[in-house]
Amino acid sequence: MGRPSLWTAFLLPALLLAPAAYSLTIHPSCQGICGGVDIPYPFGIGNGTGTDCFRPGFEITCAMGTTPVLAGTSPAVRVLSLSVMPRAEARVTLPVAYQCYDKNGSATSDYNYGTVNLNPAGVYRISNTYNEVVVLGCNTFGYTNSGPAGRSKYMFYTGCACYCNDSKSARDRECAGIGCCHVDIPPGLTDNWMTFGGSWSHADMEFSPCNYAFMVEKGAYTFQAGDLSMQMTQASMPLRLDWAIRDTNGSSMSPSCAQAVNKPGYTCKSNNSECVDSTNGPGYFCNCTKGYEGNPYVNSGCTNINECERSREEYPCNGVCHDTEGSYDCRCPFGYESNGDPKEKPCNPKFSLAAKIALGTTLVTSLVIVALLSVAITFQKRQIFRRNGGNMLKNVDTGLTFFTEKEVKKMTLNYEISIGKGSFGEVYKGKLEDQTTVAVKKSSTEVDKSKVAKFVKEVEIQARMIHKNVLRLKGCCLEVKFPVLVYEFAAKGSLQGIIHGGKIGQERLPLEVRLDIAIGSAEGLAYMHMHTTSKVRHGDVKPDNILLDAQSVPKLADFGLSKVLAQDKERVEYVEGSKGYIDPEYLEEGNLTLANDVYSFGVVLLELITRKQIEPVEGKECKLVTNFRRAYEQENNSPRCKMFDEDIASEENIPVLEEIGKLAIECLAAEEDRPDMIEVARRLGMLKKVRKHGKTNRQSDHHPEETAADQETGQAPLLASDSQRSVP
Repeated sequence: MGRPSLWTAFLLPALLLAPAAYSLTIHPSCQGICGGVDIPYPFGIGNGTGTDCFRPGFEITCAMGTTPVLAGTSPAVRVLSLSVMPRAEARVTLPVAYQCYDKNGSATSDYNYGTVNLNPAGVYRISNTYNEVVVLGCNTFGYTNSGPAGRSKYMFYTGCACYCNDSKSARDRECAGIGCCHVDIPPGLTDNWMTFGGSWSHADMEFSPCNYAFMVEKGAYTFQAGDLSMQMTQASMPLRLDWAIRDTNGSSMSPSCAQAVNKPGYTCKSNNSECVDSTNGPGYFCNCTKGYEGNPYVNSGCTNINECERSREEYPCNGVCHDTEGSYDCRCPFGYESNGDPKEKPCNPKFSLAAKIALGTTLVTSLVIVALLSVAITFQKRQIFRRNGGNMLKNVDTGLTFFTEKEVKKMTLNYEISIGKGSFGEVYKGKLEDQTTVAVKKSSTEVDKSKVAKFVKEVEIQARMIHKNVLRLKGCCLEVKFPVLVYEFAAKGSLQGIIHGGKIGQERLPLEVRLDIAIGSAEGLAYMHMHTTSKVRHGDVKPDNILLDAQSVPKLADFGLSKVLAQDKERVEYVEGSKGYIDPEYLEEGNLTLANDVYSFGVVLLELITRKQIEPVEGKECKLVTNFRRAYEQENNSPRCKMFDEDIASEENIPVLEEIGKLAIECLAAEEDRPDMIEVARRLGMLKKVRKHGKTNRQSDHHPEETAADQETGQAPLLASDSQRSVP
């Protein structure tokens, strides 16, 4: 087995759990956090000891003790974050609406309008400032509607049309009507119901078998032509909701600030709080006044800001800073003076005329020296940038952000918070200008001249991998001696740590969560294998390289062993990978194929359903594969059942576990008999559907594919061609 290269370790981001946020609840007995999401009042979970923990309409349910959802929503709307100031906002996820067609162009029964009742108490409005409608597909028109009755059935109709001449029409990152379109939304939208219209034919369009439509936070989705053929029926998108204090129905009678102040029910409880009229629907919300922060909805919730400890860009002071209640003072030190307010003007020494002349001469000389040094440093940085392959990367359309050394030091607070260290570099926690948390990897070794092309190619491969289940490379800094890469931050760490290690690994992990992790990982690998420009093999699939974000969405990481396969196979001089996960045929023959990843994924599937370590044996299959294969070959399924993790080996789960085990055995078969990752992802997705619909059938007499609206009206589900949902 070959030794991993420098760039294998360099391109692996080390990620730790995100720290808990600060929250103010109305009473200490009220639960203040769920699944890592802060729950500040007026939001709340259940009741504390004799205390109402939430204002009516703002209840949050902590599903399974780990997932916050908006109470009363159907289907349940998952909460990503809640904010009380400076914006009254809730970030949530909504399902992607879709309608699929057969090769003859007829609509199939595989559809979902994304219908969500997210506003049962009328407190929420979909933000028109931060969201948009996106429609994907060829030859379709998608739109959403909302609001009370207008001239037509609803007050608002918003959507767009997209068209394709053939399978090559759509282009990556272009969403202007060919394969993808997007449009702003008006204020006042209260719910989500997507509809597909238009009379264009969908026959012979295998390159775009389904139409998709969704509302999404601006900047959160980037179109890729490959998405038209991807399976997105289980996908969801982030959305930002505005909220306000309104009456229980959210009607236009909800009070404004002028009507609510000092009246019963007024919610701005804290001293140093103020009322702000809502701009998206009726009602109002509260903020802490200038110089204070916290939660204005609870008594004493707004506390003084110590401006002297904050950024000088936010609170400038060119002298000595002194904090005061609600503000701060800035004065020049002894012997200095300012030509104005020291918050805006610099403090200068009190010199005589002769001293000022001498100082001026010295300053001019110093400025010349500084200018010369600046030119030299700039030239040196350009040379390092070129040596690290920067010019090569800039000539390729990767979409990467090229950070300066100054920007990297700012985002990491001068490399203050280290979150991991390996043999070839250290990882630091950082924040971008928009406060997005990132992982910043700094190499401890210079780029070898002979490996520049390989490094550039690996970075290019990662930059082009844009998928929700592939860890995103956001940018790099190449003007420094030791290159820096900036990655998406995965808050929950690796799957290895979750299923095998520490306190988290000792907790129960429901079958539904394991199945979601398997599906997401399989879809990420399928995306890599069917990449639009070339086939990409991951090369080191294992739990250590499957990271989970705060919502447990799996992200494939560590592409240091990835290979671009121009054909189906490529011969290598030495075998790379991790013991126990390496395909025996690859180990023996040294032929790189996409099927190598399928074998490794089969081992990961066994770890998910058994929660057992692999125990690799040099030159052979790991003991877990050998033992499970032996148990699988016996007619009696008792040996297999004994291998399943006892936490999930219930009578109800056994059929699904058997199917997952069967699929794993197929992945571990001889290369020519293995399914591809697209087939693996499809079969895992079908298992989830069968399991979900089975539960639905046991709980309800309705057909599992009926929407909530269909069940209420008793009507059959509407297809995209139904004229009853056409645009006015």
